[in-house]
Amino acid sequence: MKKLLVLMAMLTPMTALAAAVPQALGPNAGKFGDWTAATLGSGPAKICYAFTSASASKPVIAKRGPVMLTVTERAGARDEVTLNAGYKYPANAKVSLSVGTAVIDFYTQSETAFTTGGADAVAAFKVGAAAQAVSTGPHGHDVTDDFSLTGFSGAYAAITAACP
Repeated sequence: MKKLLVLMAMLTPMTALAAAVPQALGPNAGKFGDWTAATLGSGPAKICYAFTSASASKPVIAKRGPVMLTVTERAGARDEVTLNAGYKYPANAKVSLSVGTAVIDFYTQSETAFTTGGADAVAAFKVGAAAQAVSTGPHGHDVTDDFSLTGFSGAYAAITAACP
């Protein structure tokens, strides 16, 4: 549990990335199609992110925050894939992300869903065109979020080069 709390604290800057990219990577101000690559920090504490926002969400949820799919690289931790729902997940929420025929399951903590199969998710993102997340919404109904994977490979190459 302590590791999870530390991880949550380290992922908090992810939400800030949606508003302002700290230090962009690569050409076009860190933009790679629908994905953005960015770094935060320096030296051994440097964290590299590739992220995108949902292109569509159903149903519309009033006062919902940013919905983001993120891949994080850092020293000692590779291919951390998270989904920020923009609302607090209910207890025991189910979250799965489909890319073609691949289905990646997530577990939740507050507003963030985490997968233990990050390498599998990244492999699917590299060959897929779109991802669709289905999760338990704040009132117990299903919520569907669609994400474009256009530009993922370029953004991922940029963050793995910046955080080898």
